[in-house]
Amino acid sequence: MSSSPIPAGPLSRRASRTAIIRCADREVRIGGDAPVVVQSMTNTDTADVIATAIQIKELARAGSEMVRITVNSAEAAAAVPHICEQLARMDVSVPLVGDFHYNGHKLLTEYPECASMLAKYRINPGNVGKGAKRDTQFAQMIEVACRHDKPVRIGVNWGSLDQELLARIMDENAARANPWSAQAVMYEALVTSAIENAQRAEEVGLAGDRIILSCKVSGVQDLIAVYRELARRCDYPLHLGLTEAGMGSKGIVASTAALSVLLQEGIGDTIRISLTPEPGGDRTREVIVGQEILQTMGLRKFTPMVIACPGCGRTTSTVFQELADRIQTYLRDQMPVWKKQYPGVEAMNVAVMGCIVNGPGESKHANIGISLPGTGESPAAPVFVDGEKTITLRGENIAEEFQAIVLEYVKSHYGKENSIA
Repeated sequence: MSSSPIPAGPLSRRASRTAIIRCADREVRIGGDAPVVVQSMTNTDTADVIATAIQIKELARAGSEMVRITVNSAEAAAAVPHICEQLARMDVSVPLVGDFHYNGHKLLTEYPECASMLAKYRINPGNVGKGAKRDTQFAQMIEVACRHDKPVRIGVNWGSLDQELLARIMDENAARANPWSAQAVMYEALVTSAIENAQRAEEVGLAGDRIILSCKVSGVQDLIAVYRELARRCDYPLHLGLTEAGMGSKGIVASTAALSVLLQEGIGDTIRISLTPEPGGDRTREVIVGQEILQTMGLRKFTPMVIACPGCGRTTSTVFQELADRIQTYLRDQMPVWKKQYPGVEAMNVAVMGCIVNGPGESKHANIGISLPGTGESPAAPVFVDGEKTITLRGENIAEEFQAIVLEYVKSHYGKENSIA
């Protein structure tokens, strides 16, 4: 048996350039030693200023550190300054990323205020034009980015890959003595498109530290393979995400499976979980999932986490389930205020357990824990604070009393006066 300790945690992040995204008094750094950034995207009609501003506010409040908006028409481009004004009135400061396809060269040129107000542009090199127009229109967009000193994400998608480039790589493959598989050709086309377009952008005049790359696909194994190769061949910051993760648990599982492997290998500087919302569903779900991936991996801390047992035949009561849900919702709802008043509170762990088997032990490991009685156990719920049993709760008001204990712990351990001391 080895005498060295078992290594824990993700591999060291690879060295990469750092892109800086600025918005009013905020600055978001992507790459290098900066934390992995969580971002999201609106699904409103951008021309609808109020609806778009409200959704941006909701996403920012949930923790989206950048928000991407579709800029697909003259009306959408004209709305961008008004959206920014509305956000300022709502005291929301979050970098806005303009998502451009097909006509971005026209919109960025004809609507300079839009180009100026956006914090970053996303360009899909497969959708900037065909033939002789392609290089010219791509250069136009990069020149606008240079003029306004904006970073650019060159985002390649396998659903809209540059067909001329793909044909070129297929021809090269056909000439090989041992041709690659169709899958390998597709991977190569994605990576080549990203890197060649980044090089073109630098040739036009965009600094290398203003470029972020992505190669999005929908398959888990495909994403892992493509990003491993992309990370091997460049040092630009990388944006991770399945291009269409799917709906519900499928989308969450697929995104977690793909991104966790890459993040564990030190690959990825910003993420988006592209969930299809349920009809009428909450768009902020994808932000929460992204945060929870990073937090459960130990890469970042966003909100206090609740540890709760899954339940079994010993826990036929639903009390511990209801309390766990109530406490987790309470903690997340408080975070917009708590992160300003109680620095460090996002690292707090709370345990809500359902019986005596693991309840006391898990509760002792958490900052605050409660072990609720299982079936046939004494109707008492001991509470543990920093590993020590402090009180036993009984009766019908256990939930309210425990929530009050949590709040008191936050105030006494994370208040600014405590952090100064």
